[in-house]
Amino acid sequence: MSKKMTIALLAGAVAFGSYHTPVAAEEDAEEQETGEEEEEEGETLYELNDDDLLSLPYLIPDRFTYDSGVDIEYPEDGVKGIYSTGHSMGGDRADDLINLVNDTALNSIVVDVKDDHGFVTYDTDSDDERVQANTNEIIGDMDGMMDTFEENDIYPIARLVVFKDTELAEEEPGLSFLDNGDVWANNSGESFVNPFSEEVWEYNIEVAKEAAEAGFKEIQLDYIRFPEGFENRDEDLEYTEGNYADSGEDNVQNRVAAVTDFVEYAREELRPYGVKVSADIFGYAATVEETPGIGQNFTEIAENVDIMSSMIYPSHWTPHFGIDQPDLEPYNIIDEYAQLENELMDGMENPPLSRPWLQDFTASYLPDGDWMEYGADEVEAQIQALYDNDIYEFLLWDASNNYSEGADYELDAQQDIVEEDTD
Repeated sequence: MSKKMTIALLAGAVAFGSYHTPVAAEEDAEEQETGEEEEEEGETLYELNDDDLLSLPYLIPDRFTYDSGVDIEYPEDGVKGIYSTGHSMGGDRADDLINLVNDTALNSIVVDVKDDHGFVTYDTDSDDERVQANTNEIIGDMDGMMDTFEENDIYPIARLVVFKDTELAEEEPGLSFLDNGDVWANNSGESFVNPFSEEVWEYNIEVAKEAAEAGFKEIQLDYIRFPEGFENRDEDLEYTEGNYADSGEDNVQNRVAAVTDFVEYAREELRPYGVKVSADIFGYAATVEETPGIGQNFTEIAENVDIMSSMIYPSHWTPHFGIDQPDLEPYNIIDEYAQLENELMDGMENPPLSRPWLQDFTASYLPDGDWMEYGADEVEAQIQALYDNDIYEFLLWDASNNYSEGADYELDAQQDIVEEDTD
């Protein structure tokens, strides 16, 4: 824990003693009733005990949360962002991406802080051995990057790839899944670490806390899941279920519980840092009660985050919603999904914000006849489908960070909404 955070927590403890400020509304905690005591000379007015110290991070007011010193407000008209790899943001591509945001209605960039291989992409201040061992300093000047974001009023989101982590799996096989004694890998050569492992949880949240201290205003959790198709190999691979081994639940429910519990743990651990927590989740997770292999339950995850970012790229859908070739119908597939998600959100007591990932790439890997070139028109069609369903935030994905030129990211519908709000 940094000196700055330690001082803040101690200050909160001294200032408030055993008196607890009201918990945030989403926690639904009951306020403790306190009685007034007459002050007498030499009498102890309050006593601070161990329980108070343990609970203090979740109860302290905003002025005792961590202050990174980076002053960037949440966009007034909602986040409209793009994705950047660490290589792009730490290299020559950074200026192009920043100019794209400045020249359009975009206002946010999602940056890898722990990438798809498992590398931490910049030099943190952490003394954690795993963080140090797995750091590949792709972004050489994080402070300078944050200064640029602040100068240009670009809302920074830290993308943290959680359980897909080939680097950690190969370094510590006991934290992964073993196949006849070797670390298991999927057809792409990628390995996952074990979502049942609390060591894995703690490591990832250490990276998340470092990102918050660096100035990121939101931590986006990606790959919060087991490998695809895990239900077909869970009995064959070697791994520990940790605290879930004796739950009495079946394998599917244990996986759902592990993923959900991690997300809840992440949000609670990050609460003192004042950052928002968002989750990337497969779009099809909203169409089923729960995904049996990967352990994602849409509503349970949604209850534990501030923002849900469903990955609803048209190319990633099989024939669904009565649409046989989804990649050819970007408006219709997004429209159908948005209606379904709205129904799910409407059934929640405290739903998170919806901010889906949209497709800004061409899926030429699909069979001939099932894909088409994507450009500004196709991007706008997806955005319009969201706006038509009262969803006004989005993120654009292209793995190579080459975004379509000439796209209107605001469109008339969104402009009308903004004008109404300001009247």
